[in-house]
Amino acid sequence: MVWGKAVAHIIKEDLSVVLAGEAGQGIQTIEAILTRLLKRGGFNIFATKEYMSRVRGGVNSTEIRIASHKVSAFLDRIDILIPLNRESLPHLAYRTGENTLIIGEKDKIGAQGMLDVPFTKIGLELGNAIYANVVAVGMVAGLLGIDRTLCSDYTAEYFARQPEDVRLKNREAVTRGHEIGVNLARETIWIEIKRDPGIAGDIMITGGEAVALGALAGGCNYLCAYPMSPATSVLVNMADYSKRADIIVEQVEDEVGVVNMAIGAWYAGARAMASTSGGGFALMTEGISLAGAIETPLVVHVAQRPGPATGLPTRTEQGDLNLVLYAGHGVFPRIILAPRSIEDAFILSRKAFDLADKHQVPVFILTDQYLMDSYYNTPLFATEELRIGKYVTETKEDYARYRLTENGVSPRGIPGHGSGIVRVDSDEHDEGGFITEDFIETRNRMVEKRLRKFDAIREDIVTPILRGARDYKTLLIGWGSTFHALSEAMDRLDRKDVAMLHFSWLYPLPTGIREYLARAQTIVIIEGNATAQFGDQLKLATGVDIGNRILKYNGMPFSVEELVEKIRPYTVRS
Repeated sequence: MVWGKAVAHIIKEDLSVVLAGEAGQGIQTIEAILTRLLKRGGFNIFATKEYMSRVRGGVNSTEIRIASHKVSAFLDRIDILIPLNRESLPHLAYRTGENTLIIGEKDKIGAQGMLDVPFTKIGLELGNAIYANVVAVGMVAGLLGIDRTLCSDYTAEYFARQPEDVRLKNREAVTRGHEIGVNLARETIWIEIKRDPGIAGDIMITGGEAVALGALAGGCNYLCAYPMSPATSVLVNMADYSKRADIIVEQVEDEVGVVNMAIGAWYAGARAMASTSGGGFALMTEGISLAGAIETPLVVHVAQRPGPATGLPTRTEQGDLNLVLYAGHGVFPRIILAPRSIEDAFILSRKAFDLADKHQVPVFILTDQYLMDSYYNTPLFATEELRIGKYVTETKEDYARYRLTENGVSPRGIPGHGSGIVRVDSDEHDEGGFITEDFIETRNRMVEKRLRKFDAIREDIVTPILRGARDYKTLLIGWGSTFHALSEAMDRLDRKDVAMLHFSWLYPLPTGIREYLARAQTIVIIEGNATAQFGDQLKLATGVDIGNRILKYNGMPFSVEELVEKIRPYTVRS
């Protein structure tokens, strides 16, 4: 195996740097410092990570794309690999090649043809091997020509809460690394990436942070969850926001308690969200039925990971659409949203609360590990016109919680807000909320009342995005977090007869989809699961069976390169 070249002359507008090492070796610290430092230096940044389910050992890696233009998708290609342990090289062998430049400690890594940089030796000279991580940060910053003072000042800022001697040693570590990077750039490596002054006001947040911020913007004032990767970041971020915002955050004993506490909070007048992953959501299904029966609003965030059972708990997959779609016994309306980007995660998470409140149904926000843990620089979210819908009525003495209405949505009262009694029941009930076994009339009326909500919901549906050729022959269909990788793959293919139809509103499906499909000679569905779950839903809705399927279910996200290669044969035949 040829791992790389010791001398490289690199001219790029888009550089892929991967850092890898064992859990507990500080990869996340390197990523956090380096990405913010590079963004402050004027570079567009995209970062994502893959990590094993362990506290120590194994191999974790983070990819950082550095570009002169906006970047927001995962690449297989590695231009510079910085391995911090020997196991990193075989772990990432499928992504490396003769043009991959490897920079590391030769006596520790043992690869031939690599650039030898004594990260650990420098760290020990500063008093602790842990400083090797910050030396690596400084080296990459030096390679890219970031100002040394900026590196030193930001490192001190990052470690501001540490003792003074730790701050000083980290500043020295980044400075030592910066000097190495500058020398490499002068003598060995040439990286030419233009700065982008337009990104000065951009923010960098993960998909998990965007979901939490969107919930706050939607009026969420109660969050309950049981920690479960990859959804835990929403719980952690909301707990942090609760120090500054008027919100209650509770870590509950299990997911059965989570969903019931969220339902109870909505009944009491709060705007609540439950956050979980597939295995935790499986415990919520009875509670989901309760929400459907008592017609309470409910927002549930489900961050997907590969199953069944524990599966690959720290990896990604789009495998829980059917779980969320069919969860609960009986039939009742629901809404399923799947953000396509970090910006969309904010927008749809905010919108979920108004949709739930307005239509009195469960609304599910379906993300995945890839979206939750990825980030890139993006303009500030527009918040000037955000309004929180108010859909609660002041009750009168003759108030009936389930009054029959034309659109199926009854006036929703809150206990204590008015003189009426707000009576809800999980048994079938009449308009007043009293238990009934009148299957001749009342049961039919209540079922039909709940189902009438579908007509009202369809008025709020977000239509899919059509991108590419208007007179397309090949139509690519995707949903959720595949958006950016699909978009970049389409741009690379540069075909005038290819378009993509991408969905972020999964259920109920908008009308008119069949017309999009009918215009194509070839239709290809791209999903991160083994059976094309969304493709099956499209067949149910349109009668069109999409036999061309690009599916991935090994726990890794789609890369731009693999989509280009797998899509190309379908464009040739058209």
